[in-house]
Amino acid sequence: MELTELTAVQLVEGYRTGAFDPVEATRAALARAAEIQPAVGAFVRLTADEALRRARESAERWRRGEPAGPVDGVPVTVKDLLLMRGFPTLRGSRTVDPGGPWTEDAPSVARLRESGAVFLGKTTTPEYGWKAVTDSPLSGVTRNPHDPARTAGGSSGGSAAAVALGAGPVSLGTDGGGSVRIPAAFCGVFGLKPTYGRVPLYPASAFGTLAHVGPLTRDAADAALLMDVIAVPDARDWSALGPAPGSFRAGLAGGVRGLRVAYSPSFGGQVAVRPAVASAVRHAVEGLAGLGAYVEEADPDLADPVESFHTLWFSGAARLVQRFGPHQRELLDPGLAEICGLGARRSALDYLAAVDARVDLGRRMGRFHESYDLLVTPTLPLTAFEAGREVPKGSGLGRWTGWTPFTYPFNLTQQPAASVPVGTDPDGLPVGLQLVAARHRDDLVLRAAHALYEAGVAPG
Repeated sequence: MELTELTAVQLVEGYRTGAFDPVEATRAALARAAEIQPAVGAFVRLTADEALRRARESAERWRRGEPAGPVDGVPVTVKDLLLMRGFPTLRGSRTVDPGGPWTEDAPSVARLRESGAVFLGKTTTPEYGWKAVTDSPLSGVTRNPHDPARTAGGSSGGSAAAVALGAGPVSLGTDGGGSVRIPAAFCGVFGLKPTYGRVPLYPASAFGTLAHVGPLTRDAADAALLMDVIAVPDARDWSALGPAPGSFRAGLAGGVRGLRVAYSPSFGGQVAVRPAVASAVRHAVEGLAGLGAYVEEADPDLADPVESFHTLWFSGAARLVQRFGPHQRELLDPGLAEICGLGARRSALDYLAAVDARVDLGRRMGRFHESYDLLVTPTLPLTAFEAGREVPKGSGLGRWTGWTPFTYPFNLTQQPAASVPVGTDPDGLPVGLQLVAARHRDDLVLRAAHALYEAGVAPG
């Protein structure tokens, strides 16, 4: 296999045996990134000199038999909402001064740096990560690896496209309403939104406790590897959880036998799911049953919480630009400017009512998981649509939340959720299955996803 086709786990094993070294892997990943960039637009910038410097240092550590950590020498990309020391974090916006100073790493980036990861560059995001597709006034449109006329999804679209096309096997993304899972589904890769606080975040997101940091990877094993590195407390995040109870990689082997799985194909008929998506997800659910899980169709007590989500999301956007002057506001994505205006008109009582609705939704999902270990849904009710649009043409939808009803509820509840690729539609566009567990049970999500990969239900 080409080096760009290997997973992070396979790369590390190759370094250990001396089959190849981090410099070779990094050169291959950088060449692939440069090759795909004109057609797909996954990157804001490549940091080739820095990457090769770190790769050479890693190769020397492997020669001495002293790797710095579990991902030493693995090429990694970072969504351009997360700070990376020495390089601008522009957040998809022309309002950010690239002059910096840029002297600090985000917690997840810092943990990867300590473990010897090789940073290839920063991936694209819509402005401040505000929507579920990836285009911005700064970097233009990020396109789907399977059809450049389609969207890669968002807001971690650059990260998903990079992983899908071999420009590094793993990437760090963020997820405030589905922003890891949506592009994972559209691009055919694995994406995990961990339990809120499991991966620390600094600076805090303008969207508050809706925003999670999580990996986009080739498979669940790579995500578990990354989680063992980045799921570590950081004093800068006051809401971060304590240490994880054990190794995520070590927990992969448990399988799904005996797990109680609720399969909700459409949230009780609330969501119109395209037939090709429904068929691919149902086939994968049958695979879970074949692996020994107890599966039954069951819907959570989940009235659509979109208005509560909008109040929290739009208010966060308004707070984000509150101190912007007229010139900065003129530079904003028009859609972002619109929701900022909507958020500014929400009152404190509106916001607290949304918090109350969120608390009640969390209570209902907590009770649901007393009966079921996992909830399975489609990640999205559709496959990738035209690039450069917030909503599909002719859909009549107003905002991106209209076509993401399976994802944003679990940002409100802070539960771990992942998207697993489980097939394609007749146009060859990927379909994603979503796995959801109770808060703090990231291990179950990863175990079930890994079982699907091991059984060949999810393409490796």
